[in-house]
Amino acid sequence: MNLSRVLIDIRLLSSGKTTGIEEYTRQMVKHLPVIDRDNEYALFYNSFKRREIELEWGDYPPIRANRRIIGGHIHKNSEAPQNARSVSVKKYSIPNKLFDASMRFFGYPKIDAWIRTDLIFSPHFNILSYSRGVKRVMTVHDLSFLHHPQFFSWRKRFWHWLQNYKEQILRADHLIAVSDYTKADVVELIGVPAEKITRIYSGIDASFRKISLDDEEMQKYKRQHAMTRPFFLYMGVLEPRKNIVAIIRAFNAIKEDSRFREFQLVLAGSAGWLYNEIFEEARRSRWKTDIRFLGEIAPHDRVYTYNLAEAFIYPSFFEGFGFPPLEAQACGIAVIASNRSSLPEILGSSALLVDPWRIDDIVVAAKEIVLSPRFKEKMVQAGFQNIRRFDWKKTATETLEIFKIQNSRF
Repeated sequence: MNLSRVLIDIRLLSSGKTTGIEEYTRQMVKHLPVIDRDNEYALFYNSFKRREIELEWGDYPPIRANRRIIGGHIHKNSEAPQNARSVSVKKYSIPNKLFDASMRFFGYPKIDAWIRTDLIFSPHFNILSYSRGVKRVMTVHDLSFLHHPQFFSWRKRFWHWLQNYKEQILRADHLIAVSDYTKADVVELIGVPAEKITRIYSGIDASFRKISLDDEEMQKYKRQHAMTRPFFLYMGVLEPRKNIVAIIRAFNAIKEDSRFREFQLVLAGSAGWLYNEIFEEARRSRWKTDIRFLGEIAPHDRVYTYNLAEAFIYPSFFEGFGFPPLEAQACGIAVIASNRSSLPEILGSSALLVDPWRIDDIVVAAKEIVLSPRFKEKMVQAGFQNIRRFDWKKTATETLEIFKIQNSRF
């Protein structure tokens, strides 16, 4: 096959967030150039604010873009993998809202006029204009904003409109859906033919693993964050879709049982949007001093937080894939999750699946995990078995196959 140039749109990394879509983008950047023997790669990055981005390939140490790029190109050095194809980063400093609006209303600029490319890979449906003849593969993570617009602020709803998501999805040459549920959603709600969509599961990073309770670093983390009492854990963005109010109400009911008086509830993650009700629910709780908001946790510390938890609770109303429950399973933690959207597909019988509208279901599940060590261990082992299905190298390999098919159609 003739050498082609693949452009990966990494603009969403400019937010500095560490949610699922950003993780997906980083992992694709990390794996694709290493396993690909046929294509060169250009990474399109735009941010008016100067933000450091960290790029990583395979098992090699991180290469910091703002330190390792000279003239927009990553130069060979002892840190770069020798088997990786040529990778360049094209950085621009245009306000993204202005850039998106220009694309939305004027179709300008054509990105391939700025950056030579044969195929565009969009890890999300960020709006992008390009010329006829350029192929585009786009990943769709979920359509939650169509199912539950009430869970989004007007700013987020405006952003979805500005991205012209339906036209972006329909024009793409091929789509990747991160679950069968999301694929079916795109077929039904957008009207895309099923044969134009390939389901490719996302992966789980190997950094999420079971750690001995005697591990020195974990003990240090435990002391620093005063995690000496048993706790239930939620990890993720604080927003209505995640159903965190239900977690707090379930915790209130659990604490009425004297056997759980020492337990705390730890809510870890950054504030997203429409989160005031979450904080207000915690303030009203009789057990508010046992409800802890940790804010966003650094990626390298998440593994410790998961490992220290008694159980992970994730009764989300809607997920296109769902990283946190799998990360918890990888760390040997029993999971309680919603029985809605993609979660039954991703978790199956490896987690306790509950009706997210029924607080009592969450209470019963949490108590069963804590009070029945044999059952808890059964769920832990089922979790370890489940996560074997999700591997980033496999994700990248299957994605590369889509690129090859599209390249063959030039």
